[in-house]
Formats: sequence, C-alpha cells, structure tokens
Amino acid sequence: MDEITQLAAELGRRLQVLNAHVSTAESCTGGGIAEAITRIAGSSAWFEAGYVTYSNRQKTLQLNVPTELFDQVGAVSREVVEAMVRGAQDKSRARFTVAVSGVAGPDGGSPQKPVGTVWLAWGVGDAINSECRYFPGNRDDVRRQTVKAALEGLLQHAAGEISNQG
Repeated sequence: MDEITQLAAELGRRLQVLNAHVSTAESCTGGGIAEAITRIAGSSAWFEAGYVTYSNRQKTLQLNVPTELFDQVGAVSREVVEAMVRGAQDKSRARFTVAVSGVAGPDGGSPQKPVGTVWLAWGVGDAINSECRYFPGNRDDVRRQTVKAALEGLLQHAAGEISNQG
C-alpha cells in the first residue's frame, strides 16, 4: 500500500471514530484528494463530496468564491482557498473540509507564485487553517505532494478533534 493510500485509510479510521465526514474542494489536484480517499473500501461512510473547481468560474459557481478575489489576490491565494473551504462546508455540510489551489506547471508560474506554489486550507467547523507550500519537481510531483499534504493536514485536524473529545 503506497503512502497516500495509507494516509487516506488512517483518515477514514479517525473520521469513523468521530462519526464525521470530509469533503474536498480541489483545483490543481483535479480531484486527486477525493480519488485517494475513495480508494478506501467503505469510504462512503465518511466521504461526503468532492468539488473539482479547476476554473475560477467554477470556483464561483460551485463554491461561491467571490469573483473579485481573483482580480484582487489571484486564484492561488489564502483568500481563495479559505473561500473554497467555506463553500464546500456550506454545500456538503461535512465537518472536515480541505481546499487546494496551486501552480502545478509546467507553465503558469510567476516570480511571485512560481511553479510548485500551492495554497492549502483545512476547515473544521468554524475554524480554518491555511498555509502556502512550495513543492519541487514536475507537474505530477507537485500534484502528488499536494494530495499528501492535504491528507496529512486532515489527519492532524482529526487527531486534534479526537484529543478534544478525550
């Protein structure tokens, strides 16, 4: 079992303990996080929904991301991934949500946001945590590392919720 599948399986175990669901809002990964989660047999017990909003238009239509954010800060930004989390939470009602938007390459980078720049955000209830990461390598490398980081963040947030219950 590869590392991403192991992370997804562990996430499933933790979410079942919490009797909680997860949803994903993805851009640069193109549904890769949802695919990793649904590799796990029985994931329908804890996976609620996956939104693949590759275009800005779909981020607005599916997740209610305000259109002015794209002109103000760009799609690869804290503000946009946090809005994606809120939109996915509102639509899916999942307790845990992750959102990602980045520059996977090989084109599309800029001096401010080079290829490999990815914003990730995790939502648990009213709380949102976000971070900007840089993942080296080619397009596949960036996407794989983003899926891994998204799952690791979900695991950390689920572990925190389990600790709070204890």
